[in-house]
Amino acid sequence: MSRPPLFFIHGMWSRPRVWAGLRAHFEALGHATHAPALPFHDAEPGDPPPPQLGEIGIGDYVAFLIEQVRQLPEPPVIVGHSMGGMLAQLVAERVQPAALALLSPAPTATTASLGLAPLRTTFGITTQKSWWKRPTMIDRDRARWGIFNEVPADVAEREIDALIWDSGRVLFQTAMPWADPAKGAKVDYARLAMAALVLVGDRDRITPVSTARATARQLAGQVDYVELPGVGHWLFHEPVVGRVAAEIEAFVKGLPAAA
Repeated sequence: MSRPPLFFIHGMWSRPRVWAGLRAHFEALGHATHAPALPFHDAEPGDPPPPQLGEIGIGDYVAFLIEQVRQLPEPPVIVGHSMGGMLAQLVAERVQPAALALLSPAPTATTASLGLAPLRTTFGITTQKSWWKRPTMIDRDRARWGIFNEVPADVAEREIDALIWDSGRVLFQTAMPWADPAKGAKVDYARLAMAALVLVGDRDRITPVSTARATARQLAGQVDYVELPGVGHWLFHEPVVGRVAAEIEAFVKGLPAAA
């Protein structure tokens, strides 16, 4: 039985470490896994922000990921969380992977919609002067409310401690695609005809259910759509990560290449 490689893309303010549990699960099943750090995300919590994060945009992240995918011996299943789910779609448009698994995907230019919860989550950043030209870091209270809701308090505090700086320009391109001259978050959905899994928690506040549903509607291929009841944005703690692993496993087993 063929077991396609899995290529994991982490989200904003995050690092590849978040995939450790899922990578171990799928490697035990015989899959090769890959989880690169996005440019300037090989930092440690508490490090000062790299100045390049004031300039880097979505296109830079996508170009880096395309090069990483093209080094693999066969097309992978691309798995992205949050911003990684948005980046996964842009990469897939160009490299045509075996399949897509989009977990709590951030909006693209086509699937973006205004919502009070995402605005509340990022308000501490987007009210700062020239925030779109600077590295960004979400503050603890808004991270706790908008990213780590429904997560046990001790786990949430550890994960907040692990956050690192990210690009204000990328946040701007994602949150306000209509104002982005580069159209960095614009996806050609006609090219996304591969099978896809779209998974979201029904209590997600920063990339809400409305975005996941819009993403599922836009994708051109067969889509498995899953809403996890009682789950927020963060999907990497038990027992939630076990449910996510089971959904991805069932999806991958159902792919024609895995038969």
